[in-house]
Parts: sequence; C-alpha cells; structure tokens
Amino acid sequence: MLTHYDYIIVGAGSAGCALANRLSASGKHSVLLLEAGGKDSHPMVHIPLGFAFTMKNPQFSWCYQSQPEPHMNNRRIDQPRGKLLGGSSSINGMVYIRGQREDYDHWAALGNRNWGYDDLLPIFKRCEHNTNGSSDYHGSDGQLWVDNVGDKYALADMYIQAATESGIPANADFNGENQEGAGFYQVNIRNGLRQSTAKTHLKPAMERPNLKVLTDALASRIEFQGNRATALRYIHKGKQLTARCRSEIILCGGTINSPQLLELSGVGNPAVLQQHSIKVHTALKGVGENLQDHLTVNTQRSFVGLKTFYEDSRPLAMIATFAKLAFKRKGMLVHPASQVGVFFKTDSTEQRADAQIHFTPAAGTQDDSGKMITVPGTTATVCYLRPKSRGHVHIRSNDPKDAPALLHNYLADEGDRQKMIAAVRKTRSIFEAPVFNEHRREELLPGPEIQSDEDILEFIRNTGESVYHPVGTCKMGSDDMAVVDDRLKVHGIEGLRVADASIMPTLISGNTHATTVLIGERCADFILGENGA
Repeated sequence: MLTHYDYIIVGAGSAGCALANRLSASGKHSVLLLEAGGKDSHPMVHIPLGFAFTMKNPQFSWCYQSQPEPHMNNRRIDQPRGKLLGGSSSINGMVYIRGQREDYDHWAALGNRNWGYDDLLPIFKRCEHNTNGSSDYHGSDGQLWVDNVGDKYALADMYIQAATESGIPANADFNGENQEGAGFYQVNIRNGLRQSTAKTHLKPAMERPNLKVLTDALASRIEFQGNRATALRYIHKGKQLTARCRSEIILCGGTINSPQLLELSGVGNPAVLQQHSIKVHTALKGVGENLQDHLTVNTQRSFVGLKTFYEDSRPLAMIATFAKLAFKRKGMLVHPASQVGVFFKTDSTEQRADAQIHFTPAAGTQDDSGKMITVPGTTATVCYLRPKSRGHVHIRSNDPKDAPALLHNYLADEGDRQKMIAAVRKTRSIFEAPVFNEHRREELLPGPEIQSDEDILEFIRNTGESVYHPVGTCKMGSDDMAVVDDRLKVHGIEGLRVADASIMPTLISGNTHATTVLIGERCADFILGENGA
C-alpha cells in the first residue's frame, strides 16, 4: 500500500465521501480516505426505517452522550454519530433540507466571502439529482439523490391540513423560494433504499486506482514540519501507521471528531492541551467551542380510525410489511424519519420561520434496554431553529480511543427557553384542528395536566432530546474564536483544512446533511481551483 498521497481525507461521512469523489475524479491525484468505522454492508443500513435500529447501535454509531446537561435536569443527552462508510448519512433520518437564505447571508455578513445564499445556490443545484427535475432552485444532474416521500399514510395529508387550519400556509417545496409552511419533506431515498453519500458519491469512485479507502482506521495525530501538516498517524488492526501527504490533509470527521483530532495534534486552546500533556503546536482557542444543536421535544396524540405504524408493526402485519419492502419497495419500512414537515413562526414578530416540526404517523416509547416500542398514536416533534445557547467538545485524555467530552448546554439562554415553550404550545394546538375532530383521543405527551409555562419548561427539561444536528466546533471566520478561514484552511497552518458541519459559524434552519455535502463540494472547489486541476 502507498505511504505517500497527494490528499488525505479523515472521515467518510457526508462531506468526506463527496470530497473524495471530487478529488479523485481526474485520476491525477492520489487520495487516501480513512474511516474509523466499518463498511456499510449491513442490510439495516439501507432500509430507510432501519435508522431506528442503527442510530443507537454501537456497530453503526459512536453512541456519544453528553455530560450532564445543567439546564436539562442534569440528564445526559444521546448524540449518535455514524461509525461506518457514509458517516451519519448512513444512519440519519434522510430528510433533505437546505435551510433559509438568511442563514447563509448571515455567514457572509460575518466576513466569510462567497458564502452567501446566492453564492451557494448554484452549488446546491449542482450537487442535487432531484426527481422533480431542474428549476430555479433545484438541479437534476448531481449525485445527491432527492426524491418525494412515497407510499404516504392518510394521517400525513391530514396533518398538513391541520397545520393550514391552524394558520400555517401550505408549502410544496421547503427548499424553494420560502421555507415557511407545511408540506411533505423530500428525502434521500431511491426505490425504497437509503441514499447515503457512501452509496451516491463514494461507491462509484472506489473503482478508481488513485483512491484508497481504508475502514477501521482511527486517526490519532497530525504530524507537522514547521507550520505545514505533512503526515497523519492512524491505528489500523492494532498497529500505529503513518500516511504522508504531499499536498493537503482534510478533516471531515464531523463536529465531535474533527476538534478531537486537532486537539490530539496540539492544535487548540493551550489550557485544554496542557491539561492532557499535549505539546501546543498552534494555539487556537476556538477549537471545540461554539457547539450548537437543535433540541427537540415530542408531542404525541392518540387517534382512532386512522392507520399508523402501530398497525403495520404488529406481528402478523409485519409479514405483509416485509413483503411490501422485498417485492414492491413500499410500506412502512421505506419511510424516512419524518414524512411531513412544518416550519412556523413562534410569534407574529418573527420575520421568518424559527421552529420546525418533524411529523410521523407513529408514537413510541423506549423499554429498559433502549429499544423503541411502538404504541397507537402519532408524533410531532418540534425544535427551535436558531438557539443562542452554546456548548463545547474537548478531549478527555491524549488517547484517541477515548471519546471526547461534549456539553451542548441546551436551554442556557432564556430566549431559547421561551421559544421552546412557544413552539411546544403551537405544536400541541395543531392536533386540535377540526380535521381531526372525529379521530382525536387523549394527548399522550406532554399530557393534559401540563399547561403552564413552568410545567411545559419542566417537561422540556425532562424529555427533550437532540435532533442530531451538531455544528460549529471548528467554526469558519476571522475572529479570535474562528478555527478555519473562508476557504476552510486552519488558521496558522499550511496544508490542513476542515470540511464538515463543524465549520458552520451558526446553525442553519433545519437538517444539516445537505449543507454538509455542500461543504465537501465547496472544499473540493477550493482545492482543485488553487491547484489548477
């Protein structure tokens, strides 16, 4: 195996797969892609509803947990991250959302050149293979497969009607001119199978002789000569190995693991590094800081006379459910995490939608082992889109096998608390719409006894979970807390970039997968453009 490469990419997730595909496409460059997890060969990875099995399974996920969250009654919050080819795109909910124009214009206003919405829309379109065809907002020639939800449940259409009866406009395209409204999500599913970046971007590229993909390879340290990153140490099959780099090393490990590797390599806040006896190479106090995530809260309602996942998951019904999957690529198992979305304003003073609902015709609880058990009912889970609370991710030791310590710091900001209360109230009210009058029964969550702001806030503290959208820990910018510049180069170091969700200076308004793929593509544009390739 080669020991010298033009480019070394750490992490085969949403951005890493897209980047590896682009950098290896010309055949001119040798590329090494390292993935700390395994292959994506298990069938549950490819069955869309299989995410319920893979997301908290240590075979497929790092199964991270936060430190006790001080504003969430000291609960530890799960933060699954993909541990296989495709990264989190192999275990996520497959919902395709880009966010709002203002999210990216804000990035540009912070001084990040060419990161405004008008700069990025052509790249979103270039990335996308939308089955609805090309338009002013969509492309159909890219590799990121985007399709419509299939085999819809009647409850899904009724929920959209309920939202409109509650004063929220209908919206047929959340990624078009305006995000606000209620409608069906588009999804990364094709013919009943998940479309991770491992499948859409990496697998076609793996036949190229200039691309080497190595799984079960844990990056342990970046090596430097002066201010240039020149090699990567990694552990493979119990051995410490070194891959040397002629041009650039690009970290695509994600919001948790990219800052971890920087700190292990002596790049970060000197106080953190010295605590773990790591020699400081480059002092960047923002490494691991600025962690942001969407906190979500489930509201659940029981109905009668309407089909939900509960009916399709009964033992006898599962025979038909599996047959539909096997022979027709239809049925419950081909559904994403959510069929229907709602983006709404928490109050009339907001200029744009600031809350998001993921609706699915299912309700469930976890048993003592953590396994999800379906119950009759349906769920609308809601998050506030632009939280002010900030957390952090830092190494626990100088051992790369030790999971880093993360603290989201959810609800630290009073404004976040008030917005979440308002979002929960609005979400509950949608279930009271006239369309449900004949079918509506008792509220399962929060429960009819939870009515005051204080009770709702306590419910949020006791039950809120991550929507799994962590960003920001290697943020892009030029201020004292920035880790990379607007071409994704690590400040003060040559030959080293970060290209994943960690570079987002602020959290976008929605699911993060599509934007993370764009970041990988954007990084490829920078690298290939600078090298004239």
